[in-house]
Amino acid sequence: MARIGLERQSVLAAAAEIADAQGVEALSLAVLAQKLGIRSPSLYNHVNGLPGLRQQLVLYGFTLLKEALQRAAIGKAKDDAVRALAEAYLGFVRSHPGVYEATCRYPDMTDPEVQRAAGEVVEVVVQVLQAYGLKDDAAIHTVRGFRSLVHGFASIEQQGGFGIPLDLNVSFRLLVDTFLAGIHALQQAKK
Repeated sequence: MARIGLERQSVLAAAAEIADAQGVEALSLAVLAQKLGIRSPSLYNHVNGLPGLRQQLVLYGFTLLKEALQRAAIGKAKDDAVRALAEAYLGFVRSHPGVYEATCRYPDMTDPEVQRAAGEVVEVVVQVLQAYGLKDDAAIHTVRGFRSLVHGFASIEQQGGFGIPLDLNVSFRLLVDTFLAGIHALQQAKK
C-alpha cells in the first residue's frame, strides 16, 4: 500500500540517498521501496521501472549540480567565479557521489529533458566564462576544459587514485589556477 503523501521528489531524494551511501549500482526498486516503507509496485506510480528511476535520478542530479553552481557564482566574476564554480562542482561530487555517477553513467542524451538539464549546467559555466570575452569555438573549448578538469579530478579522487599523502584541496586549487592561467594566456594571444 502506497504511503500517503509520497511524491516523486521524495522518491528521488530517497533514491539519491541510497545511491550516495551505497553506490548507484546498489539502487534498485526493491531497495528503494524498502527505504520508503512501500511495496515495489507502488513505485510505478512515480517512475517507469529501474530505467525510469535512473533517468529521473540523472535529471535530479543535473538540477542539483546546476543549483550548486549557480549559488557558487552569485556575486562573483572572472577568476573568483571560476574558482567558486570549480569548488562547488567538486563539493557536489563529494557530497553526492552516487548521484554524480548516475549523471555520468546513465544519461540518455537523445532525451530532450536530459539535453535541457545538461545544457543548463553547461550554460552556468558559459555565463561565467563570458566575462573573459571568449566567444564561439574558444568558449566551447574552454567549457570543455573546465569540465574535464573538475570531472577528472573528482573521478580520480572518488576512485582513490590519489595515494600520495598531500592535501587534495591544495592540488585542486593549483589545477584550477593553472587553468585560469591558460584562460589569461588565451586572452593575451587575442590582443
